[in-house]
Amino acid sequence: MPLRFYNTLSQKVEEFAPLDGHTVRVYTCGPTVWNFVHIGNLRTFTSQDILRRWLQYRGYKLMHVMNITDVDDRIIQQAAAAGQPIGEYTARFTQAFFEDTGKVRLQQPELVCKATDHIDDMVRLIGQLGENGCTYESDGSVYFRIAKFPAYGKLSHTHFAGMKAGARVDSDRYDKDDARDFVLWKAKKEGEHYWDTPLGQGRPGWHIECSAMAMRYLGETLDIHAGGVDLVFPHHENEIAQSEASTGKPFVRFWMHTEHLMVESQTMSKSLGNFYTLRDLLEKGYAPEAVRYLLASVPYRKQLNFTFDGLRSAATAIERLRNYELRLKTSKLPEGMSAGIQERTRKAQAQFEAALDDDLNTAEALGAVFEYIRDTNTALDGGEFLAGNREGALDLLERFDSIFDVLRPAVSEHGLQDGEIEALVEERAQAKKTRNFARADDIRRKLLDQGVVLEDTREGTRWKRK
Repeated sequence: MPLRFYNTLSQKVEEFAPLDGHTVRVYTCGPTVWNFVHIGNLRTFTSQDILRRWLQYRGYKLMHVMNITDVDDRIIQQAAAAGQPIGEYTARFTQAFFEDTGKVRLQQPELVCKATDHIDDMVRLIGQLGENGCTYESDGSVYFRIAKFPAYGKLSHTHFAGMKAGARVDSDRYDKDDARDFVLWKAKKEGEHYWDTPLGQGRPGWHIECSAMAMRYLGETLDIHAGGVDLVFPHHENEIAQSEASTGKPFVRFWMHTEHLMVESQTMSKSLGNFYTLRDLLEKGYAPEAVRYLLASVPYRKQLNFTFDGLRSAATAIERLRNYELRLKTSKLPEGMSAGIQERTRKAQAQFEAALDDDLNTAEALGAVFEYIRDTNTALDGGEFLAGNREGALDLLERFDSIFDVLRPAVSEHGLQDGEIEALVEERAQAKKTRNFARADDIRRKLLDQGVVLEDTREGTRWKRK
């Protein structure tokens, strides 16, 4: 059965294969590091992790790029309020992001890139848009002229025929359906961090960041661009406009968006007292793999209602899986192989794979596995499950866990977790930038003691386990 994804652009489920036949070029909108990521953010990142793992399961190579937005309006405001330079302010939350995503076992993209490391790429892209007649300047800032891109609105499927020509928006975020010319480059303001560029002294707007980084590393046409549904408009709509207006080519083949997370059927907000980060949940005693399970259990295009009852049910489901795995590994079974059980295992694997092939239907995939566990537990009770069937059942569990990754307990006996390594690598990079070379060397030695080797390259620091 072919792999199929829902494409926001076409509003249809379409068969998917990468443009070059073997490597999937994926761009995902990463965190804006002005605070700790909340569980709504983690729901989106978890759905992208399921996408990554399923593409790998189906034999594809990945070139996955994720950005870190480390300059925007909120970051500037929060850093100023804290009395810190933006680089120092964002370093803390960048490190926290890798720690948190490591705890919920999100695979790291092939490349993580920070906006502030790619200002020159953004300036060049804005220059290209200017050469194509798509920009204008006002008070030192540069704006994208939406009227120059007639297809504007094709992702959000909104018509903006009545928009006021020449009206501009300067903030990085603005109201839904507020289609006005958007800022590409913001002129320097008193007290704000700025870059000195051919465009003048200033900083990039939020939208240009992703286009510049995506096209630098993945080319002019991407296979998949993913993010939360809240980014469809204006962020992704603006990405399309500025990217396609610069190249004349389609920017993205498949747009995949994760629906909102609700908490106890309400919108999550601090004012309602239902705003949670992963750290809040861990402090309450919940295991990170239970959080991962719950976030992954509802298909990404359906709204997820997060409840503490649901979190406890997720923990119970994981315990059931672990008990079944333990029973398979330790039970003394009669010799032989049951053809009926063998066929039941084959059917469960086919159902599991068909569900995930069908636009990553995680609920049906989980259903297939738990129905199999129920049936084979009954067979184990009745002596019908034989020693020759053990390997197939364990293989099915291994396939399941290669995607959901909840079987192993959170506490590792094998040194640092991936997220902890990434956090230390990021801390070392910041230490080097501030010329704290003693701390940078300490981190390198600590990682080496844990069996992790660092390699500094032009594109950043890579790591591997010895």
